[in-house]
Amino acid sequence: MDKIKIKFPDGSVNEFDKGVTAFEVAKSISNRLADDALVAKVDGTVRDLNWKINKDSTLQLFTFDNDEGKETYWHSTSHLMAHAIQSMYPEAKFGVGPAVEAGFYYDVDINSALSEEDLAKIEKRMTEISSQKNPFKRNELSKAEAVKFFEKKGDNYKLEILSELDDSKDVISIYDEGDFTDLCTGPHVPDAGKIKYVKLLSVSGSYWRGDEKNKQLQRIYGISFPKKKMLDDYLVALEEAKKRDHRKLGRELELFFITPKVGSGLPIWLPKGTVLRETLEKFLREEQTKRGYLPVVTPHIGNINLYKTSGHYPYYKDSQFPPIKFADDNEEYLLKPMNCPHHFQIYLSKPRSYRDLPIRYAEFGTVYRYEQSGELNGLTRVRGFSVDDSHIFVRQDQLKDEVCNVIELIQVVFTTMGFKEFTTQLSFRDDNVEKYGGNIELWEQAQKEIKEAADKMNLTYFIAEGEAAFYGPKIDFMVKDALGRKWQLGTVQIDYVMPERFNLEYVGNDGQKHRPVVIHRAPFGSLERFIGVLIEHYAGYFPTWLAPIQAVVLPVSQNFSDYALSVSQSLRKDNIRVELDDRSEKIGYKIREWENQKVPYMLIVGEKEKESGAVSVRLHKVGDKGSMSVDEFKKLILEEINNKTNHN
Repeated sequence: MDKIKIKFPDGSVNEFDKGVTAFEVAKSISNRLADDALVAKVDGTVRDLNWKINKDSTLQLFTFDNDEGKETYWHSTSHLMAHAIQSMYPEAKFGVGPAVEAGFYYDVDINSALSEEDLAKIEKRMTEISSQKNPFKRNELSKAEAVKFFEKKGDNYKLEILSELDDSKDVISIYDEGDFTDLCTGPHVPDAGKIKYVKLLSVSGSYWRGDEKNKQLQRIYGISFPKKKMLDDYLVALEEAKKRDHRKLGRELELFFITPKVGSGLPIWLPKGTVLRETLEKFLREEQTKRGYLPVVTPHIGNINLYKTSGHYPYYKDSQFPPIKFADDNEEYLLKPMNCPHHFQIYLSKPRSYRDLPIRYAEFGTVYRYEQSGELNGLTRVRGFSVDDSHIFVRQDQLKDEVCNVIELIQVVFTTMGFKEFTTQLSFRDDNVEKYGGNIELWEQAQKEIKEAADKMNLTYFIAEGEAAFYGPKIDFMVKDALGRKWQLGTVQIDYVMPERFNLEYVGNDGQKHRPVVIHRAPFGSLERFIGVLIEHYAGYFPTWLAPIQAVVLPVSQNFSDYALSVSQSLRKDNIRVELDDRSEKIGYKIREWENQKVPYMLIVGEKEKESGAVSVRLHKVGDKGSMSVDEFKKLILEEINNKTNHN
């Protein structure tokens, strides 16, 4: 038997018989690993465990503890769910059923509208099928064979997907699991018996392929785990997440609302939410001023040719609002999808010298994207949003230091906001040349430079090929919130493509014209999305410096309203955001109400406080902090505000 060499992630190399499967390799290491392993990566490609290895290769084995393992587990569970649905609803046709960040979904077309009771029945059927431990079997076939199979099955959704495939380029595969067969590229777990504990969470409407002109399917979301405790812990966290839902808290705390009379995906900021926004903007403006950023403001629309030059129009055409054309003007305009082309025009407004660089333009610029209605989600997915955008024009010799400065700023932002855990992803290009602009040499240089900057700043990162912007590689920052959920927020990108397209130049110390490099950066990213994440991270109980209302003064009766008014006026003079509640309600009722509003401090005043010029202080979620003079309380709260203390 011919031998092959397999290299493992730790650098070790072992010999195996040619044709050995990834599962057999796992078993040679330990029975425990063979039992826990779900999927393998062979020479960089994720494969089923029964994949045969016929040449010298690198091999990684993944369990549920790895992202690749979770994705495979959840994708396989979506197939198990489809199997259960087919057995219960024989007329079922299936759209797509991918794994998502936490769990999976499948779009299904059946004659019945599913209820929560129906989801429970599907769960039960899934458990019955799982107990049969049917293996997931992969079969590759020609397009003609696949079309014939799904024509016989009568599944028009799979036939539509097949119509777009080219079997001279695309590998077409199906997976059998018991008597259920699905079109799928895989990979999958070895058998359905690996899928132990399932919970179907919700069902909602979803247009086929996100197009409102297509039929609306039913999208079933679910989650699964190999251990019951994992599922139990997840469901507890899910309940907590529901309490923290920024859409719910946004209404209750009077921060923002969205109304169809204005338009889906277009949030309206109420006074309290506007204070929160402006406080965040003020914080970042001050940090940017320390670092030499220059404020700019650009229009909400622009000539369509501007975005054709940048490449945004062809690359993002499907996610932009239609061009605007006026009867007395031959030009077409777009609602601004990006700020960068506008900032390039500012750079081009006068000649530049090497002495001028770096130039750092910064703007809280509102941009507009047409998101499908089914994808909209509170503040985290909207159609109009503000980006804390900056474009930094640098010489080549300044590039790495400037990227490091941006990373340092993003770290300051996250630390100040109380995000203690964050990781980074280096988003690089892949081999699909149609996705990217510019020449490959400059791309390779940019990817090398962005990696060197990440290493210099000691970032923990992984490289994701195919996730770059069309004009350059980037560092994407993922934070973990209080519930351990990951959110992609800040970003920094290196761009050699746009300077070429816009013919950006500066005169060097040699008297010749040179091309600057552009750094795109946004510590918050979308301000709307950032605030949505903050609301859920803090469960609406913001640190005092961020809280829309920082203190409320509560007289125990209207006999002390005048003193309460003087206290609130004194605090307001020191720019403390304070409210006075002198309603003729009982003090216990008012305390409970303001607790629900999550205001950090309540100042209760009665006869004793009026006589001594004091306030009785209550801290949200803590309770009574004792009596202190108004000046003592001012010192306490101002120190907390100025130091941006995070008491939550």
